[in-house]
Amino acid sequence: MVSSQPYDERLTVPGYWWAMAVLSGFGCALVALPFGTLPILGTLAGSVAVFGVVLSSYGSERIRVVQGSLVAGDAKIPLTALGEAVVLDKSEAQAWRTYKADTRAFMLLRSYVPTALKVEVVDPQDPTPYLYLSTRSPERLAAALGRAAVKAA
Repeated sequence: MVSSQPYDERLTVPGYWWAMAVLSGFGCALVALPFGTLPILGTLAGSVAVFGVVLSSYGSERIRVVQGSLVAGDAKIPLTALGEAVVLDKSEAQAWRTYKADTRAFMLLRSYVPTALKVEVVDPQDPTPYLYLSTRSPERLAAALGRAAVKAA
């Protein structure tokens, strides 16, 4: 059964990054060790909070297909400006992130997401050749783009 729900994905950071943030907080707290218990606890709480805000911010990027547009991070592109969507597996995604990449492309890149979708931009006024979107479910995103393009046409 194909869902008619619009596509919405948040590119959250992996769980082990949160564990690294807590461990980094303990490392920062060790710096305050000579100053006593209260500075240690304050440094621990403050540093874990700062690391948490940074991770939450970095992992808050979203990819959505809504109201005739693809919204990827800060970019909002009408579906009429988009062409073919190509699903990239892990090795192809890595290739398009590195040696195959075009510097003019729009890239919503998250290194911890191994798969991606490459969407051609067909608008002659736009110098962007394609969009590279890190996504955990590129097949679903491609299908959602196809469904939305049919509805928009």
